[in-house]
Amino acid sequence: MKRTTIHISAALALLLGLAACTQDEAGFLPEGAEGTPIVFTATGLNPAATATAGTRAPVDGDWEGVQSVAVLMDGTVKAYDVTPTTADNTSATLTSTDPHYWTNHTDRLVTAWWPYTAGETTPPAVKVAADQSARKDFEGSDFIVAEEQTVSYGNPTLRFTHRTARVTVVLTDYTEEQMFVRLTGLSTENGNPAVIAPHDKGGDTYTALVAPQTVAAGTAFITCKFTNGKVFVYRMQGAADWQAGEEYTYTVSLAAAEDPGYTIEGDGSYTVTTADGLKNVAKLVNEEGKTDINITLDTDLTLTGEWTPIGTESQPYTGTFNGKDKTITGLTVNQEGTNYVGLIGYLGSGGKVQNVVLEGVQITSDNSSGYAGGVAGNSFGGTIENCSVSGSVSGSFSVGGVVGSQWGGSITGCNSSATVKGVIFAGGIAGETNSGASLTGCYATGDVTVENDGTNNSNAGGVVGYNGGGTLTACYATGSVTGSGSGTIYVGGVTGSNILGTLTACYHAKRNINGPNGTTGGVVGRNFKDSMIGGGIITACYWGDNGQTQGIGEDQVGTGGTTQVTDGNWSGAKDAMNAALKNAGSAWVLYNRRGLLTHTGTRATIKAGSKVRLTEI
Repeated sequence: MKRTTIHISAALALLLGLAACTQDEAGFLPEGAEGTPIVFTATGLNPAATATAGTRAPVDGDWEGVQSVAVLMDGTVKAYDVTPTTADNTSATLTSTDPHYWTNHTDRLVTAWWPYTAGETTPPAVKVAADQSARKDFEGSDFIVAEEQTVSYGNPTLRFTHRTARVTVVLTDYTEEQMFVRLTGLSTENGNPAVIAPHDKGGDTYTALVAPQTVAAGTAFITCKFTNGKVFVYRMQGAADWQAGEEYTYTVSLAAAEDPGYTIEGDGSYTVTTADGLKNVAKLVNEEGKTDINITLDTDLTLTGEWTPIGTESQPYTGTFNGKDKTITGLTVNQEGTNYVGLIGYLGSGGKVQNVVLEGVQITSDNSSGYAGGVAGNSFGGTIENCSVSGSVSGSFSVGGVVGSQWGGSITGCNSSATVKGVIFAGGIAGETNSGASLTGCYATGDVTVENDGTNNSNAGGVVGYNGGGTLTACYATGSVTGSGSGTIYVGGVTGSNILGTLTACYHAKRNINGPNGTTGGVVGRNFKDSMIGGGIITACYWGDNGQTQGIGEDQVGTGGTTQVTDGNWSGAKDAMNAALKNAGSAWVLYNRRGLLTHTGTRATIKAGSKVRLTEI
């Protein structure tokens, strides 16, 4: 019995010895469950001492201004305070009131970063400040990281690297007083600014921190504006790849600079000051893909030579073009095979053109499926407001004084005196309107002509050539409308065809409507509704002495609310149209001026309840 007990005791002693040996070999610490707090040494931001060739240290290359960092270990993030350990702040000690702990001697995998926001579990995306002119904002735009670094017991050192690139601009060869220097054309990925105001270091040197990115050759990436009004833009000579941790210095001589004719504002918009400037911003959209930039005219412009429209089918213009009621004279397009022609070639969804005056346009599209308009060749869900066009627009497929084709979106308060010629669709305002597009308070005084080549049906209208499901409200035309040639031709004072669409309080007066019998009307050449979809609704629309005896040439189950004014007195028509507008919930109002029917306020900004002046009958 005793012998057995001795053997058991010896075994227990042996097991305890082995356990102690195993614990020692594993490196478990004697302090308890938590162990020893981890205190890190931070390095890596001093270029003279620790940085590798080609890297840089933003700001001063030290830890000044960095108060705390996030430290991720074992799936948990802790905030660590930064205490510089040298007089020049080139290294630091990282401590925490709630630290990570050593529980054994095993190496640990650590990720640390700055800046840190409570709740983050990974380093945030690099997003720098747009205005880095103040030193604190420049310094605050830096992002540093020590990513997945192994630290050892007794030597927990983290080497931080920069996640931003630094761009420095040195200006030479100038005497003018500067107003500002900007970095432009930057990537907006992750919400980064397209334009940055850099920090002025003195000595004609400006510096900024940017997110790593690739800059294409030809990009306008440095803009300088001076008190004498001159603006200089510098383009990247070759493609550049701005990488994290690198510094890129550009010495720019003003002696070789050229005025681009535009100013880049602090919000990234472009203010055009010359005709060449308008051409240059068109290149930014078409060649550099800056399709969403906002463009504002600062002065009247006279264009010479061939105009290249802004926006294409593959790269629609989706920004806002504000003419500010300035006049563009001499816009000329005669490009063989071009599909979308106008000031804007292709206006995309969300795009907007407003307050533009186009005088003496000469626009021609010889493309058999082309779209031509003074303001826009094609608008796909775009908005056009308060624009005016004079001159001539001609083409084959869809041709209009203001827009060739409007798919969805709206046209409001626009007018055109341009002559319009087409083959398929031609209208004083729009060649065609489709898919719920709306035209409100628009008028045309120019002549409209289609000449059918026999391959397709043709449509000519004083306001719209072909209305396919659109809504026309308070619109009118006073020019002649003519349809000729072979095949089927629909001609109307307001629209050639109203297919599934709605016309309310629209009219035609003055010059003649000419087209084939049976498909020509004082208001509409053809009106059609679908038994299931509906449409084809015409309410309180009028025509005067324009050579036609019927308001609708061909009515296919539509609702034809048209009336002729035979005595020249439009007072009754005015009252009826205003009643229809009110009933439809429209804020537009017609009134008589010296006994003649008009609207009020063509060039004013459209507001609810406003009266819009068109022209006298």
